[in-house]
Amino acid sequence: MTVFDHKLGTQRAEELNRECHCVPLNRQQLRKILAEQPNGDLLYQMISEERPHLIADVEVFVAESSLQKQREIIEALERVIALPEYQRRVLSYAPATAQFQPKAQGVFLGYDFHLAEDGPRLIEINTNAGGALINALLAQAHGDCDSCPCKLAFPASAPDANSVFVEMFQNEWQLEGHIEPLRSIAIVDDNPLQQYMLPEFMLFQNLFAKHQIDAIVCDPTELQFRGGRLWHGNIAIDLVYNRLTDFSLEDASHLALCEAYVAGAVVVTPHPRNHALYADKRNLALLTDAEFLQELGVDAATRAILLNGIAKTLCVETRQEDMLWQQRKQLFFKPARGYGSKAAYRGDKLTRRVFSEIMQGDYVAQALVQPSARQMQVGEQAVELKLDLRNYVYQGRVQSICARLYQGQTTNFRTPGGGFAQVVVVPDTAEATTGNLSTAQACS
Repeated sequence: MTVFDHKLGTQRAEELNRECHCVPLNRQQLRKILAEQPNGDLLYQMISEERPHLIADVEVFVAESSLQKQREIIEALERVIALPEYQRRVLSYAPATAQFQPKAQGVFLGYDFHLAEDGPRLIEINTNAGGALINALLAQAHGDCDSCPCKLAFPASAPDANSVFVEMFQNEWQLEGHIEPLRSIAIVDDNPLQQYMLPEFMLFQNLFAKHQIDAIVCDPTELQFRGGRLWHGNIAIDLVYNRLTDFSLEDASHLALCEAYVAGAVVVTPHPRNHALYADKRNLALLTDAEFLQELGVDAATRAILLNGIAKTLCVETRQEDMLWQQRKQLFFKPARGYGSKAAYRGDKLTRRVFSEIMQGDYVAQALVQPSARQMQVGEQAVELKLDLRNYVYQGRVQSICARLYQGQTTNFRTPGGGFAQVVVVPDTAEATTGNLSTAQACS
């Protein structure tokens, strides 16, 4: 008889994260997979050599019950974010471009969690979360390992995440009322050739081409809005996969893209409204405010899930300066509309000067949730890396999950041995054996 025990999966996952030192990522297999793509040798060089901390060789073990709790938190968030009164409140402080309401849902929402001792805590939501296609690539390049405690038994073939992702973009196109096939996509970022995630842009370009969709990687200044269409040279763009960190498209260099977007001349995903509803960090202060949730009419069960599952967040106000300084060691300070951990600070590392700058800026203060850890070998040295988990979500459904390994205050892709890592699910059953472990993949 199978006996479910949530503590069993958690304890087993922690044990494996301490003791399993195998290297399941098969880099030769990775090279072989990339060799089948256009620019495969260049991609391998970019991923494995020029960006040595982009991907980790090890996996991260996570209890099945922890992943289920994360899904419950995500589902609860989606229910609240769909409420008209919640949207009215957050849109009241959103930029003008967020007031435009497209039908596209927004690809690759990233729900980021730390695994606290008493369960997962959401620390932020991102609307142009990178790494999903890198993670899908890693899933194809994992090998089995029989010589260590985990006894990994990765499936011989993973669900086709790539097809799921392409269908998502096609669905965004169709949601905007288009019957004809999606034919052209622009993958847009500032200075894309200099971006750290350029290899993923190229992987998407190859993936779209495989499905008969012309795709270009470009800077927004290369786009023109004329004749009721968005153009890149002589190519009319149907859809923009938006990787810009100007979430409201307010920068002057993004004018053509912004005009085409608000004119409904091109599908943009993710778009400014996505960021306003999901990723502005001031929203987390509302979502962890019990009184506000009750005023919205949120049911007791959903309120409990959010209040227990999201790191408590406050909008920084000058009247709270003394309290915030006294409690700073238990807080993490983030720009309200920030991204990529830029200008984010752990309170126990703050100087008075930086704290004064925070008080004058647009910041939130979030309860510090210590990340869990993965122990591993880097060369001859045993090291302990922090980790967070990212759930990639579309239309409220978790498509895939990855971990990110790092040292320091925040995820940085600069840590030897760190980077994106595969997640292996540890069952919560008394009869669970190491041979029953499975990777967390698309369509989970």
